[in-house]
Amino acid sequence: MSDKLKIGISIGDVNGIGLEVIIKTLSNPAILNYCTPIVYGHTKVASYHRKANKLADFSFNVINNADQAQDRKANMINCWEEDVNIELGSVTEVGGKYALLSLERATADLVAGNIDALVTAPINKDNIQSATFAFPGHTEYLQEKSGSKDVLMFLISEELRVGVVTGHIPLKDVAKNISQEKIVNKIKLINESLIKDFWVEKPKVAVLGLNPHASDNGLLGNEEADIISPAIKELYDKGIMCFGPYPADGFFGNAAYKQFDAVLAMYHDQGLIPFKTLAFENGVNYTAGLNFVRTSPDHGTGYDIAGKNLADPTSFTEALFAAIHIVEKRREQEEMLKNKLRTGRVVETQFDIKDDAS
Repeated sequence: MSDKLKIGISIGDVNGIGLEVIIKTLSNPAILNYCTPIVYGHTKVASYHRKANKLADFSFNVINNADQAQDRKANMINCWEEDVNIELGSVTEVGGKYALLSLERATADLVAGNIDALVTAPINKDNIQSATFAFPGHTEYLQEKSGSKDVLMFLISEELRVGVVTGHIPLKDVAKNISQEKIVNKIKLINESLIKDFWVEKPKVAVLGLNPHASDNGLLGNEEADIISPAIKELYDKGIMCFGPYPADGFFGNAAYKQFDAVLAMYHDQGLIPFKTLAFENGVNYTAGLNFVRTSPDHGTGYDIAGKNLADPTSFTEALFAAIHIVEKRREQEEMLKNKLRTGRVVETQFDIKDDAS
């Protein structure tokens, strides 16, 4: 029996570029040296995308459940029986329906422990809405399925890691959705993830201000003085190395982010615009705080290029490898803690400090 990790993959919107980047990634035989991929979709839909994009001959090994997945093959579970009306580049009800069927089946296996991690191809947050999916996006859906109290949208790359306090909400609602408690919780999630998932021994986290120029000492707002700075001080006094608040424009403009292991932004675009500018091709969206591992590429459905063989699979490939690495790091960490308990050795680590501060 193979000891490779089983990585589940949901296909996203069937009218977008999800299956294109999936097939391009899995067409590289070297990928199969590192994991056993299981795609949740349908072979007919995959074949349609392969032909539309004029990709090299590629086929999936069809299985009924994750236990049947074969090593050294790209496996696929057919999640429905009927034919699907694909309209590449179009936003349709069909696109959302089958994206959800794929995600539901993959998530069920993830929660049950039948797969080791999940990589999600992009969905359309509008057409996927239904009686069983009333969420702003993947992050909130998976939070409910995992039962996690809080999660973090964590964009990661070799150059930069960025988390956000508020996610998919209107800009006009950002200020009223920021609190000292929320900032404290998000910094804790970043700190814990850096230690557990990325093995950063003593993380340094930069925290951005909300207002222009981080309020210019109260001239442009009071959130920095009343909410953000107290949150930073609360955790710094408990041993978590967090600093700020920094003015967002200057912080990224002078590359100050290179001095830190991660950055906490106050809202979606404040963090994601610089991240995608610096790491669009290889960036990964990771959901920290879940009791399982989920990653995705940092791009959307790509309707404008669907079916044109123009989609770059790099971000999806990076998301796949990130999932593998994070699972491995978590398991190594768990094994170290087990050995520590067995031997009775007490070794103070930053992981212990984090626990005390939480």
